[in-house]
Amino acid sequence: MGTVTKPFLWGASTAPHQIEGNNVNSDWWAREGLMPGMERSGDAIDSYHRYEEDMRLLAEAGLNAYRFGIEWARIEPVPGHLSRAELAHYRRMIDTAVRFGLTPVVTLHHFTGPRWFAEEGGWLGDRAVERFSSYVTAATRILDGVPWVATMNEPNMLAMMVTAERDARLRPDEAWQSPTVDNQPRPILPTPDPEVGARLVEAHHAAREIVRERTDAAVGWTVANRAFVARPGAEETLHELEHIWEDLYLEAARGDGFIGVQSYSSQWISREGIEPHPPHPDNTLVGTAYRPDSLGIAVRHTWEVTGGVPVLVTENGIATADDERRIAYTSEALGHLFAAADDGIDVRGYLHWSALDNYEWGHWEPTFGLIAVDRETFERRPKPSLAWLGDVARRGRP
Repeated sequence: MGTVTKPFLWGASTAPHQIEGNNVNSDWWAREGLMPGMERSGDAIDSYHRYEEDMRLLAEAGLNAYRFGIEWARIEPVPGHLSRAELAHYRRMIDTAVRFGLTPVVTLHHFTGPRWFAEEGGWLGDRAVERFSSYVTAATRILDGVPWVATMNEPNMLAMMVTAERDARLRPDEAWQSPTVDNQPRPILPTPDPEVGARLVEAHHAAREIVRERTDAAVGWTVANRAFVARPGAEETLHELEHIWEDLYLEAARGDGFIGVQSYSSQWISREGIEPHPPHPDNTLVGTAYRPDSLGIAVRHTWEVTGGVPVLVTENGIATADDERRIAYTSEALGHLFAAADDGIDVRGYLHWSALDNYEWGHWEPTFGLIAVDRETFERRPKPSLAWLGDVARRGRP
């Protein structure tokens, strides 16, 4: 089977702000009250209190891994003040995952940060790397026995958001737009400023060394893979855009313990740049093209650019209300993933996005989850796709 390792991680992923609820000290919570047209996260799906049930459902279905994040804004509500209670809360989550037989994959930063960090200038502030390093040092107190730690989620998309927010201050008439929804008509996503990217690379490398010194975890970060494909004659444009959107961050992962691949769709590159997703009935609830082959493209490109860093698929999925479509998409995506593994790429696991239907960064309509949630009662309702993926996990291959 190529270089697929045993035990292979089969699981699902979440992000704290999208599922926990009432993350009131975070920059995103503050932003939700200011941006026109942006839905609030509110109680989210109350996973802060219901994480045990969520993990139990994953384990009972046959999965063996769960990726979740810890929330900086809860752990350090004001600069230098650490909440022992919140650190203990996330340690209980780690212990619960282990008790259910789920390998914990812990993300230290998933887009959100403390409100005070944003007010200091956020990632553009003079103390950004110092502040993040201090938080990471505190977080390592609870990471004993955690085998996988991601310092940051999708730094390339974070750089894009920081760039957009910075530029919006210069053009206050332009409304906020979600980074994950691509419905038309909408403005084109701003290109992430490489200088912002360089700051995030510096923060990642600082965090990587802290985690390595203080834990035995494999350390990496996760990158949003755009799976660009060039039109004839657009190869030079492709290479330029790949560097700005992905390769800057993939190159920074050389020497990491793993690289998280996060893939949903693919886009064509013409000589003029990134082509919009063409309107089509198969497009997802976030407007992207139905492209399960993107996972294979992303894994192969990542392997090449990183020079052979072990691959862990930390996100792959589809925003759809049709669960049969979710199964079909995931089945085909896994076929492309295992074809890449059979060709010699070191693939360590597959973590589906998402474990649960959740708050999609300003929107509630897009549903990615293997488990549906009643937002009034918080009742969890596993979808057929959860049982299907659990069966795949038991077989060990699609």
